[in-house]
Amino acid sequence: MIADIHIGNNLYGALAYNQEKIDAGLGRILETNRVFVPSDGQFSVGDCMRDFERAMPSQVTTTRGIIHISLNPHPEDKLTDGQLADIGWEYMERLGFGDQPYMIFKHEDIDRQHLHIVSTRVRSDGSLISDKKNYEKSKKITDDLEQKYGLHPKDKKQGEAWQLSPVDASRSDLKKQVANVVKPLATMYKFQSLGEYRALLSLYNIGVEKVEGNNQGHKYTGLVYSALDAEGNRVGKPLKSSLFEKTYGIESLERTMKESGEEIKAKSIAADTRKLVSASLKDSRTGSEFRADLQRKGLDLVLRYGNGGRLFGITFINHNSRTVLNGSALGKEFSANALSSRFADFAQGNNHREELPSVSSTSAKETLQPSVQHEPDDKPTTVKGYSGDDSPVGSLLSVLTPETNQHDDNQPMPKKKKKKKRRYGRQV
Repeated sequence: MIADIHIGNNLYGALAYNQEKIDAGLGRILETNRVFVPSDGQFSVGDCMRDFERAMPSQVTTTRGIIHISLNPHPEDKLTDGQLADIGWEYMERLGFGDQPYMIFKHEDIDRQHLHIVSTRVRSDGSLISDKKNYEKSKKITDDLEQKYGLHPKDKKQGEAWQLSPVDASRSDLKKQVANVVKPLATMYKFQSLGEYRALLSLYNIGVEKVEGNNQGHKYTGLVYSALDAEGNRVGKPLKSSLFEKTYGIESLERTMKESGEEIKAKSIAADTRKLVSASLKDSRTGSEFRADLQRKGLDLVLRYGNGGRLFGITFINHNSRTVLNGSALGKEFSANALSSRFADFAQGNNHREELPSVSSTSAKETLQPSVQHEPDDKPTTVKGYSGDDSPVGSLLSVLTPETNQHDDNQPMPKKKKKKKRRYGRQV
């Protein structure tokens, strides 16, 4: 079982994400602690937010007060809702959140059952629950839970994304394929820019573009996802982000990138990646050796070439810490200029791709090392007076319209009459 922990300050976003799953029939509430829901199980973000806020002193201010955890049993683990609720409850107790308000949700949106847990790190006395050594504590808990419930143990190949497959544009279910990759990756990995997010998605043959334009006098900015072919070119029909719920739109993505940047800086996460990359760089004579050594350590790299074949960007994806970092962020010696100067096979432009082994969807499931894509630059596509032609830009904008019915993150949902829900005496 794999645990993925995210810390931030967007309580509304975390609860709304789970509400969308429930509304779509892809999720349900399994357990609550110090949070009340109606007896019919109907979920109100506004009511739940008020319960969370009551447990936190109003004078406390922090940008890292919310914790959002996903617990992912192996796909072959078959557990009842009661067992899943017990696992979530015991995990929170042992992690130090037994007295905190929290909600345990079951999701079934990516062909396997898993849990999402939302809680707060702020105690009733205003103190903050420490997040130091969360990884070590969480690993010990999940190891014990695996033994207690007879679950499949985690292994080197499992990771958080063992169920993900690269998109195959020749299939008819393109939207479902893209959703099955975008939804978990956007919450599992830490990245600070659209370019880093694009590099991560490219491992699974998905591209993403930021598009700005004007529709009947209204300016808008949005995201469009596309399937990519073996050469990194867009194929198939572009898909606007609203098709995958607002959680994967530009505003939510920008919040995620900001929170990721704060977490990466606060925990010095980049230092771990820098250490691994530096060791591989020291022992490698060619770019191919460098890449192979990184993959053995659980890292992928994405190279970005310009039209002239010049390497202008490099991104490292650390699957161990689930962090995406541009080479320049690690240091000058890891930048595109430095590595293209050091490795001749990196400086050869698109010819470099011929050296890469192709990876099928089946092997990608097993290895988590999908083929590397060459990324375009990070500039948004801007169109004025779009007339609906058949150009690539027109193809993107033809599916992008201002997204309506978006909730303001600062506006709670209408309040409903609350009725206390108890389960086995665990709520207080």
